[in-house]
Amino acid sequence: MEFKEFTGKTVDDAITEAQVFFGTTIDQIEYEVVEGGSSGILGLFSKEAVIRAKCKDTAEDKLKAFIVEVLDKMDMPAEPEITVDEEEKVININLTGEDTGDLIGKRGSTLDALQYLISIVANKNSEDYYRVKLDTKDFRERRQKTLENLAKNVASKVKKTHRKVVL
Repeated sequence: MEFKEFTGKTVDDAITEAQVFFGTTIDQIEYEVVEGGSSGILGLFSKEAVIRAKCKDTAEDKLKAFIVEVLDKMDMPAEPEITVDEEEKVININLTGEDTGDLIGKRGSTLDALQYLISIVANKNSEDYYRVKLDTKDFRERRQKTLENLAKNVASKVKKTHRKVVL
């Protein structure tokens, strides 16, 4: 995010303007004072305080930027939708786009590799460990159903033949 200029009678007023504009608190704003402002002589010729401010990047913003950069280098335009479950310590990422099916790879190998890289970035310099779940076109859900059906079919086969089956 680019810096934006804000003015006020004092530096504190300019910071308050920035807080209102970004809709956040002071701890989420990064700013630098351009001019301190002055009251002038008897209130005449006063100068307003000028600051340059921007919102600090959140972990989600950095993660989203990393994912978009990797996907651009792979020539796979996709938009990540990121949700964070603080209670479960899980980051769910769903990739949406036209050709995101190519990101899955053979039996999800490409998707797993991307998930691993994203997990490293998400947990770098973090006090808590977050589990990352990367998905596109509901691949994980469809794969789970396929494996459940396979297990049920093998179980019924074992029940009929009374022989061991290795999966």
